[in-house]
Amino acid sequence: MWALLMTLAGLVANGGGASFSPNRELLECASQILYMDQYAYQLPTNYSRNIPPGKNTTVYIGINVNRVSGVDENREEITLDVFLQVSWEEMRLNVPPGMPFIDLPWEFRQLIWTPDLYIWQLQTMRILSVLQEMASLRLYANRTVSVSIGATITIKCEMDFVLYPLDVQNCAIDFSSYTFTDKYTTEDVRFEWREVAPWFGIAGEQRHEFRLPKYVVTFVTDKSNHIRNFGEGEHSAARLQIKLSRELRGYLLESYLPSSLFVIISWGSFCVIPEIVPGRMVLLVTTLLSLVTMFDTVSTNSPDALELKCIEVWLISCTLFVFLALLEYFVVLFGIRYDKSWSKRRQDLRRAASAAQLAPPLHMNHSQRLSTPVTGTPQGGVFSPQLSVEDEGLKQQFSHQTIQRDSPILEAMASSGVASGFWARVCSFTDKGVMFCGAQHGALDRYALFVFPMCFILFTVIYWTTYLSEAHRAMHSAHHG
Repeated sequence: MWALLMTLAGLVANGGGASFSPNRELLECASQILYMDQYAYQLPTNYSRNIPPGKNTTVYIGINVNRVSGVDENREEITLDVFLQVSWEEMRLNVPPGMPFIDLPWEFRQLIWTPDLYIWQLQTMRILSVLQEMASLRLYANRTVSVSIGATITIKCEMDFVLYPLDVQNCAIDFSSYTFTDKYTTEDVRFEWREVAPWFGIAGEQRHEFRLPKYVVTFVTDKSNHIRNFGEGEHSAARLQIKLSRELRGYLLESYLPSSLFVIISWGSFCVIPEIVPGRMVLLVTTLLSLVTMFDTVSTNSPDALELKCIEVWLISCTLFVFLALLEYFVVLFGIRYDKSWSKRRQDLRRAASAAQLAPPLHMNHSQRLSTPVTGTPQGGVFSPQLSVEDEGLKQQFSHQTIQRDSPILEAMASSGVASGFWARVCSFTDKGVMFCGAQHGALDRYALFVFPMCFILFTVIYWTTYLSEAHRAMHSAHHG
């Protein structure tokens, strides 16, 4: 039948003429007469498809989302299967008496006025079809023209992944006139939303949102009036808000929980004796390499962003915590080596100090040494001599020199000519710190076992408080923007 209609239209266009029975469905372009089911419908002779139905015509937009086919984060695109309905009042047309509406062939939309609808963020649009295209043109008895289309559309959505995976993407889709021609401004055509029959899921419940493996997609029609300024006039627009929020549970189980456990496991190295180098080193290095591999995997599989993403900040921080634990072990090993390298010399210096205590005073002559009585007390069967006041002062002086020379850092400082002042205090403090780190009782490990968990807990609180507030602020600003 449609082939016959197109042939007849071609005959009319070529100047041919023919008479047709009124029980046939045909279009005679010259007189603009449409015969539908034995009813004659004639377009007004002065009808022009280039002139809107009237001043300030309201075009109603209705949309039903059937399915969210996919979200491409790299290309920043959303693919939807939708049923789009566009309707407006056309007072110049009427329906034959006794009929609530008539369905006009889709091809005849070119004979009547239609709004120059433009979807701003539209990338591609393909009308669905099985045996024929899913598109209809209907004229109601109240002189309302309705166009319904089933289509697959791809929408361009600007996305920001700095807060990934806490990000919430908001996409504003505007339906308005084709503003680049300045054809219809707000004084001519106004676009508004109209509720259409809701789409129900398999269970019979209305679909308010769509759950994808990574996203929860929600559609909201913005009832407020939106104006697009372009060219010489203002253009009305009906806005559809698409919100994409992530399923955070998967990221918590796949990234946040394992990385936190790796950091906690690294604290176990503080309980291992420092002399057991292979066991402690393997634990820390393995944990560090695991976090580096996890960071590389997440960075590769996550969308690109201009700055460090939220999850990358977390993984880098966890890696730094493990690296600091490894660095603490290096300091302990250096302290132990430092302490052992000079332990023999300290023993020699102490034996020399003991010998100096037993030796006669250096300031006495031979006769004074012989006349000076030596007092002492027996200790465990061994007579321990006691020195006089002058010898005690000499003992303290020698002991001070012995302590000063007990440190390789201070000896190196003395040999270089820097014996006092600020650098002397710095070197003395450094020497004490290194000796403390190398202490056999593991004082540094005990402090680290307390400091590292407290710092990680503090970092965790600051991290989640900061990024959750940023995500809430971004969602709030996008919603009101």
